[in-house]
Amino acid sequence: MAEMTYLQAISDGLRTEMRRDKRVFLIGEDVGVYGGAFKVTLGFQEEFGPWRVIDAPLSETAIVGGCTGAAIMGMRPVAEMQFSDFISCAWDQLVTVAAKQRWRAGTPVPLTVRLPSGGGFSGGPFHSQNPESSFAHIPGLKIVCPATPEDAKGLLATSIQDPNPVLYFEHKHLYRRIKAEVPDERYTTPFGEARVHREGDDISVITWGAMVWTADEAAQQLESDGISVEILDLRTLIPWDKKAVLESVRKTSKVIVLHEDTHTGGFGGEIAATIAEEAFENLDAPIVRIAAPDTPVPFSPPLEKAFIPQVEDVVAGLRELAEY
Repeated sequence: MAEMTYLQAISDGLRTEMRRDKRVFLIGEDVGVYGGAFKVTLGFQEEFGPWRVIDAPLSETAIVGGCTGAAIMGMRPVAEMQFSDFISCAWDQLVTVAAKQRWRAGTPVPLTVRLPSGGGFSGGPFHSQNPESSFAHIPGLKIVCPATPEDAKGLLATSIQDPNPVLYFEHKHLYRRIKAEVPDERYTTPFGEARVHREGDDISVITWGAMVWTADEAAQQLESDGISVEILDLRTLIPWDKKAVLESVRKTSKVIVLHEDTHTGGFGGEIAATIAEEAFENLDAPIVRIAAPDTPVPFSPPLEKAFIPQVEDVVAGLRELAEY
């Protein structure tokens, strides 16, 4: 075991997979000589060479299209988008080609796309989005959103070895902020299995990514008031752990679905609908969604803070539910 930041765990996971499987290669803008925009791949080109750590031209379409072809031919490419926002440039290759290839020809497409996502650093509307819900209804894609360093490493190993295209959303605001003990050896974390981040009895918070830690701070504040909050970290959105969500809701009878993505069309709506369909009789209060407003991410730090759900927003939602 070693203490690692979220960023170091991703880097360690990548290096581990590349050492054990020569089919794994990296490609992206500035991932080689420069070591990546956030230095996740620093030193990789020196260890693995320029044919396995490839500096790509400024073309997300070419990166994802090339990786799709390589995956079809038996390689296991890992593509980096410098920011998750730029994946829209590769929508056609990802959604029309990679996601549908197994239906079209029965061909595995073991492609992992690393997507640095989220706000919290005043990156503005083109560098701060959480576009996971845009892809959640595309059959053939899997969506991963780790919240902890341990899950970041384990879920990355699972992503790279999966025979389907995987979108791996790594939240930038967690990179150097979150530290934890991470196993030195290789391990995998299964898709579709949520993690109980915090046990509680009164209210459930269903969330993922950086919002796990926002919910955790809010839950700590309510401890002194005798309000017990359970936090369920989904870890993956496609597939998502419906069983764990319903078990938590039936345990507490009150639920908040929390995410950093915008409110309308966010994946929280899918979770809320499922709870309403399958656990309505277990609810003692309306389902509450806490999410960002339906605007682009502001550049101004005060406006960005108002945009991203904050600890005080979750505290207010929890108090309102507790009193219902």
